[in-house]
Amino acid sequence: MSASGVRVRELARTFEARDGTRVEALAGISLDIEPGSFSCIVGPTGCGKTTLLRVVAGLLEPTAGSVEVGDAPVTGPRRETGMVFQQYSLFPWRSVLDNVGFGLEVRGVNKPERHARARELLELVGLSRFERSRPYELSGGMQQRVAIARSLATDPDLLLMDEPFGALDERTRHRLQDELLAVWQRTGKTVLFVTHNIDEAVYLGERVIVLADRPSRIADDLSVGLARPRDRVAPGFTAALLRVRAVLEAVMQQSGSGDTEPKTGGTDEERPDSRGPACCGR
Repeated sequence: MSASGVRVRELARTFEARDGTRVEALAGISLDIEPGSFSCIVGPTGCGKTTLLRVVAGLLEPTAGSVEVGDAPVTGPRRETGMVFQQYSLFPWRSVLDNVGFGLEVRGVNKPERHARARELLELVGLSRFERSRPYELSGGMQQRVAIARSLATDPDLLLMDEPFGALDERTRHRLQDELLAVWQRTGKTVLFVTHNIDEAVYLGERVIVLADRPSRIADDLSVGLARPRDRVAPGFTAALLRVRAVLEAVMQQSGSGDTEPKTGGTDEERPDSRGPACCGR
């Protein structure tokens, strides 16, 4: 299975507000994501994390700067990019099996082949027994696993994840974090993961990129440097957690924001689109 790196150079994105004023969401962002790596992005609510992810996905055009995935510039949605939103974006009238195989169906893959691929992925995420179920018959955590499986169906070289576990309870979130890590280790995909949760970022990421806002820019890029599996009560984990928190708190103070807790919603630019595709390649 393939994996591609990401190269962002002097990226800027400006929006025009309803009153005609221009809002600078991203400014001068440059970063390199290695192929096969797992990187997390944290920052204050509304700081542009989702905007950055959408530009990398090709769903938004940059105002300035460039994004490359692999060796090619991103000029629009890529067939090879998978994306998972906080909302599950599953089709309620379709079975779990047909939801997972949707991207392949759009590409014209015949039914036996796409069902075989979907079954492989349902086994990977531990949902083989539920292939005939409808999404509304599953728990929130199970629905998110279906969304992850669907994003992998077309064998993307890049997986973008926008707070996929933000609406789940802590126990379910921890379990899905472990399952996601197992999928990442087995597939070798490049993962760029947005979260409000510092603990989640340190547990999942090989590096944690902290964004500052007004406009959004990279405040720090921290290597976690912990072996896997990670122990949340180990001194090294606590030290890494405090390191990221200190940077984020400094960012909050500079911007005058006191928001360090996970929240749903956000600005129009930050809010995940529940109607968005689980896979960008259509």
